[in-house]
Amino acid sequence: MKSTAILILAAGSASRMGKAKQLLPYKTSTLLGHAIKQALASKAKAVYCVIGANAEVIENSITQKIHLLYNSDWRHGLGNSIATGIKHITDTHFDCVLVMLADQPKIDTDYLNQLINTAEIHENKCIASGYGIKNGVPAVFPRSYFKVLEELSGDLGARELLNAGSDFVVSIDAKNKIQDIDTPEDYRRLLKK
Repeated sequence: MKSTAILILAAGSASRMGKAKQLLPYKTSTLLGHAIKQALASKAKAVYCVIGANAEVIENSITQKIHLLYNSDWRHGLGNSIATGIKHITDTHFDCVLVMLADQPKIDTDYLNQLINTAEIHENKCIASGYGIKNGVPAVFPRSYFKVLEELSGDLGARELLNAGSDFVVSIDAKNKIQDIDTPEDYRRLLKK
C-alpha cells in the first residue's frame, strides 16, 4: 500500500476576502481548522500545511498536531507554496502527496480517501478533481512528479500538469465538493447552506 502525505495550502493573503479567510469561522472551527480535521481523519500518514501571509496568527490558531511549513515567498502564488511544501516532503519516505486547499470546506474525509484509494490503483498517474471540463485540486501526485512540482511558481499552481491529458491524469468527478471561498459573498453563501 502506498504511503501518502497531505499538503494543505494556506499561505495566501486572501486579498479578495479582505481578511485572513483561513481563520473564518466554520462549523466548530475555522476554514483551515476544518480542512486539517478532514485531512487528519483520512488514510494519509501525515499532514503538512504551508502558511505565509498572517503566519503568526494562523499558526496560533492551529490546535491539531501537524507539520507546519513557512513560505517566505508566499506572494509568488500557489505554485510557489506547492514547491515549498514538496521540497520538504521530497526528503521523506512518502510515495504520494495529496495537495488540497484551506478554502474548500465541502472537501471531506471520504472524498480525500477516494482520491487516495484511486491513486493506489493507478500507479504513477496524477489523480485530479474534475471541475467539469478542467481538472484541479484536491489532487494526488506520485513521487515521480515531485521534481516537476518543486519547479512550480506563479498563481496557476499545478493546473497545467493536471490538464496534460488522460495518459498522465485520472479525473474524479468532484460533484458538489468544489466550492472555493474567495469573497465575502462566497462565505455568506456557504453559511446559508
